[in-house]
Amino acid sequence: MRAELTREIIAAAQEELAREGPAGLSLRAVARRLGMVPSALYRYFPNRDGLLTALIIDAYRAVGVAAAEADSASDRDPGRRWRAVTGAVRDWAGEHPHEWALVYGSPVPGYQAPRETVEAATVITGVIARIFADAVPVGSPLPAGLPPAPGGLSGVVAPIEAELLPGRPAEVVAAVFMAWTQLIGMVSLELFGHYEGATTDFGPVFEYCMAAIGHHAGLD
Repeated sequence: MRAELTREIIAAAQEELAREGPAGLSLRAVARRLGMVPSALYRYFPNRDGLLTALIIDAYRAVGVAAAEADSASDRDPGRRWRAVTGAVRDWAGEHPHEWALVYGSPVPGYQAPRETVEAATVITGVIARIFADAVPVGSPLPAGLPPAPGGLSGVVAPIEAELLPGRPAEVVAAVFMAWTQLIGMVSLELFGHYEGATTDFGPVFEYCMAAIGHHAGLD
C-alpha cells in the first residue's frame, strides 16, 4: 500500500510539475490534488526537496530505460544501435517535456541534488558507453575519425574510463563525452524552442547529425 500511494504521489507531483514548474512545486499542492491533508505526505517525503529528488530520479531512470530498451531491440551493429538509442531519447523527451526540463533544464533555485540523482543520471551514459565499448574492443585500432589525443587527456578522463570504458584510449572516452553532449544538447535545444524557424522538419536534421556523430566517432 505504501508503494502504491508513493506512485500516486509521484504521478500527482508530475501533473503539478507540468502546471507550475519545478520552482512552484509544493507538497501542499500535491496533497490537494490527491485529496489528502499535507501532513499525510510528510510520512512519504520530508519536504519539497525530497519530492523533487524522487521526481528527478524517476525521470533519469525513465529516459535511461527508454535508451536501454531501444539498444536491446536494435541489431548488434554499433552505428545502428546509436541511432536507435538517440531516436528513443528524443521521442521520450517529446512525450515528457516537463520531466526532461526538470533534469536537463535550468537548476531549481535553492535545490541541492543529492548523490543518488547523479547515480540515476549515469544510466543513459552507461548505455552510450556500452555502444562505444563494443565498437572499439580493448586493443583494437583507434577509429580513423578521431584525432590523436593531446598529452594529459588520459588523466583527466580517467574516472569515466575506469567506470564505463576500461582499457579504452582517451580518444574513445572523449568521444563518449562528445556524443552524449550532442544528444542531450540537440534534444534540449529542440524542446526549448531554439530551432524554431531554422528548419521545416527537425527530425531528418537530428537523424543526420546523430549518424554523422556516430560515423565521426567510429561507430560505423
